Amino acid sequence: MININLVPLQKVLHCFRPPVVKERDSSLLRAELLSIDQLKRHAANLAKQHKINHNPRLDKLLARLADNEKVIASAYQIIAASIGNIEKPKKTLSPAENWLLDNYYLIQQQFTLARRHLPHGYSRQLPKILGGPSDGYPRIYDLALTLIAHMDGRIDSDNASQFIAAYQSVEPLMLGELWAFPIMLQLALLENLRRVSVRIANRREEQETAVLWADRMLAAAENEPKQIIQLLAKFADADISLTAPFVEEFYTKLQDQGAVMGFVQAWVEQQLLLQNITATRLLELASRNAAANQISIANSISSIRFIAVMDWRDFVEVHSEVEQILKKDPACEYALQDFATRDQYRHAIENIARLAAKKQAQQHNNHCAQYEIKAAQAAVDLASAAGNQFGLKPRQVHVGYYLIDKGVPLLKSKLNCHRPYLFEFKRVSQPFRLALYIVAILIISALFTVVVSMALNQLNVSNWFAWAFGFLTFFVSTGLAIAIVNLVITQT
Repeated sequence: MININLVPLQKVLHCFRPPVVKERDSSLLRAELLSIDQLKRHAANLAKQHKINHNPRLDKLLARLADNEKVIASAYQIIAASIGNIEKPKKTLSPAENWLLDNYYLIQQQFTLARRHLPHGYSRQLPKILGGPSDGYPRIYDLALTLIAHMDGRIDSDNASQFIAAYQSVEPLMLGELWAFPIMLQLALLENLRRVSVRIANRREEQETAVLWADRMLAAAENEPKQIIQLLAKFADADISLTAPFVEEFYTKLQDQGAVMGFVQAWVEQQLLLQNITATRLLELASRNAAANQISIANSISSIRFIAVMDWRDFVEVHSEVEQILKKDPACEYALQDFATRDQYRHAIENIARLAAKKQAQQHNNHCAQYEIKAAQAAVDLASAAGNQFGLKPRQVHVGYYLIDKGVPLLKSKLNCHRPYLFEFKRVSQPFRLALYIVAILIISALFTVVVSMALNQLNVSNWFAWAFGFLTFFVSTGLAIAIVNLVITQT
């Protein structure tokens, strides 16, 4: 048996600063778990606390989405590379790591879908949070984050519906916000997956570091026991953080390895005591963190699957105050119409409400949901007045007459709307939209051709070459022209 005097060793290593446990990843989206009743009360309080900035701001969501994709991909590569190490076969994976590896294809699909459903500028017109951690992000995104945090990533139709309903009992949401809720839930879940992936990857790296140092110490104990003191000195000098995953893996490798390794464990416990924590406590923390990672990633993956199968059209119609008002149509026709027609009416409400909000922007900072409700109620009031005057048979009694028919000017007059030039141009040019689309492409292609032709003239090339190259340029540039025109159309 090897006898080692602990007192000189403690004096030698006392000069080395003990490793400090560092939190190197973002915290999970986990707040106090709430019952449905508590969740509803919290939503109502949140509606009272939210400060809203209604002015269009830069879209932060796309940049965050791209960053999340990179981080999750890096975490996946760390785990995949670790288990693929041929020098260490049969590596044991934690349940959370298995979830990440098995569902990575699904996570990749979500990023593709999110980019498709979240075009550039999509969230600019949504009310933004003013101040706090979610400053500059859409309010509906903050609601999605809050729901996920208090449900530990477990989203279903019940908690989503009751949460939104409770919020709207205090403050109504815009139609656009309700339609954006599923994509915001998807983005929030990807945010949570980013955070848990970082934790999983950090845990794996810390375990690998623990295995490396444990193997070195085991090799030294077997071949040159006297080198243990020097190796411990190097370990202290390396400033290795004694995190929960590190200590858990380190102890697992060194247990039942004799007195020398017992001495190493005693030294580690001494360093932990300097941090006001014990090895037992740290091992318990490692176990809890591993369980928390597993629950969070499992709930997030399950919620992503739920979002894909949920009928969000029914969700929007149930929770839209505009929808409930339009169902009061005096002609009793609105509720009998198909979804596409009802949605056309709601889009008309959004456009009219946006005009009304712009008109009043200098006097009031009310958000657009109030104008949507006012527009819907005004359409019902006009239809009711027509019913009192003409009876129930004329089409003026139907709300659609004031939303998409000849009664639109009456509704806009009632709401004191004005027509911006762009809106008026869109309305007037509607019958000629195909011709204008083709003409715009031809003009842009022609401009490219003229620029190239002018450049060729300065090079003094032959006429036949200039004509041939210009002709080719015209057809090649049509592809770029189509992309430019499509971009302009989607942004306006």
